[in-house]
Amino acid sequence: MTSTSQPLHVAVLVGSTREGRFSPVVTRWLTGQLARRSDLTTDVVDLAEAALPTVLPAFGQPLAQATEETLAPVAARLAAADAFVFVTPEYNHSYPASLKNAIDWHNEQWHAKPIGFVSYGGLSGGLRAVEHLRVVMAELNATTIRNTVSFHNAFGSFGADSSVDDPAVDAAAEALLDQLTWWAHALRDAREARPYAA
Repeated sequence: MTSTSQPLHVAVLVGSTREGRFSPVVTRWLTGQLARRSDLTTDVVDLAEAALPTVLPAFGQPLAQATEETLAPVAARLAAADAFVFVTPEYNHSYPASLKNAIDWHNEQWHAKPIGFVSYGGLSGGLRAVEHLRVVMAELNATTIRNTVSFHNAFGSFGADSSVDDPAVDAAAEALLDQLTWWAHALRDAREARPYAA
């Protein structure tokens, strides 16, 4: 089996940890879209369940063993991913602190991998959160996908089963996943041919 014929593994990061959060609804919709693709497998990394620490060590200092053990399950899942999709709301014109914390605890896991965004919120649809994330992930040597899916006034967009009855949303999801897949194949092939030098 060639690298191109192997399914791509996509990690979906659920960025909100707030009580009563809406992100599970959006995530169920997204995993339904991913399930339509025979070329993709999915792992949902819910940061509300990850319980990552919030106090980082001094710059340049090694991690304590207990911290390494806490981080290890999520770090392994991120390392195994060929691509990522971040599901993020918009908090105060940006993205949640829980998502930034998860990003900052990891480094090599993001290198030379593509990241797509599904955002939600009020009038802005979470797009300001996405724009901030693009800058952060560029610093971590990741490639962000141009196309996004954003749900404006999200609470009224979904049915009881997390469905969305809007052909434009389906088309946007298809475009996002097509771009994510192209970049994931290209970057996976490149990493296999030559280790990424950060």
